[in-house]
Amino acid sequence: MLKKTLLLVFILITCKIAIAQTADEVYDKFTDFNLALLQNEHDKALDLGEQILPDTAKLLPKVRTSFYNGLAKLYEDDSQSLKAIAYYNRVVAAEPDYYVAHRALGYLYIKDISGKPANEIVVDAAYISKIRKALPHLEKAQACDPDDQTLNLIKILHRNIKDQRGIDTLPARLNQLKKNCVDVLSNQ
Repeated sequence: MLKKTLLLVFILITCKIAIAQTADEVYDKFTDFNLALLQNEHDKALDLGEQILPDTAKLLPKVRTSFYNGLAKLYEDDSQSLKAIAYYNRVVAAEPDYYVAHRALGYLYIKDISGKPANEIVVDAAYISKIRKALPHLEKAQACDPDDQTLNLIKILHRNIKDQRGIDTLPARLNQLKKNCVDVLSNQ
């Protein structure tokens, strides 16, 4: 009985050490990921990011959010909009007032329609759906970091979906949204 107990304790200690080492390895990769981002080594950072993805649960929540933001930006720069949207959504779910991710999401949702001439835009259910997804994100970004281009885009999008009430109530919404703005993610 004593041998079985000692064996069980040994196995538990070994597992605990193995898990700790694995978490350390994930943090080491995260450090390398950040370094690659800072050095504009896009391909290396993307490769490291994809290696980290299966083990993100081993990162502290704020570190995980920062990682998702970096990975989303890499996907955005690599024209992988769907993946970028998925990870930016994780960022705003964890840090709802981080307006940088909101701005990215707003522009990504309308990416395929924003550059078209007015006579080529077809206002159908799919278009309206994209606009309705984009507007809250663009409005949060506008509230936190006012920009004439973004403001004009918001108004045009509301007009395109015939939402005059949205335009009329925009100043009040922006005023409410600007109360809690986060412009830098913290790893702490």
